[in-house]
Amino acid sequence: MLTLVTGGSGSGKSAFAEDRILSFGDAQRIYIATMHPFDEESHKRIERHQKMRAGKGFETVECYTGLKNVKLPAGCVVLLECMSNLVANEMFEEQGAHDRTVSEGIENLLEQAAHVVIVTNEIFSDAVVFDGDMDSYLEYLGKINQAAAQRADEVVEVIYGIPVFHKSTDTCSNLCK
Repeated sequence: MLTLVTGGSGSGKSAFAEDRILSFGDAQRIYIATMHPFDEESHKRIERHQKMRAGKGFETVECYTGLKNVKLPAGCVVLLECMSNLVANEMFEEQGAHDRTVSEGIENLLEQAAHVVIVTNEIFSDAVVFDGDMDSYLEYLGKINQAAAQRADEVVEVIYGIPVFHKSTDTCSNLCK
């Protein structure tokens, strides 16, 4: 099962995604961290997310690039946070694939895990006009998000901490209320 969770910065999407993982029961929980800690702000954000996960039984796997090569325990539940970072890493880091293999990485996770929850950022509503590398990044992230949404069993947008289900299954009935 694949759940795609989107929302703006500070929307509560990470908390919702963690709760969604917890709703799957006592399975082994894997958190795939994609934020490359390169400055003080990223270190603070990582620390905040670690505190949010504390005591929830997550094992962290750092994966900045090469999602298609990640090996997971069969039947685990996976929280990938976040797609926006992963796409940027693959496109711009020297060790990145540069050949746009993120969709293969998603399929790799789905082949191994019972449930996968992917967090991505809703950054497409800004009135800012981008060009060059940023425009290419947004185009690629948009395509990845669209493909993930098509593949997903659930697509949830979190707005001010409130989940809005754009696509759902009967298994989310407790969360939809």
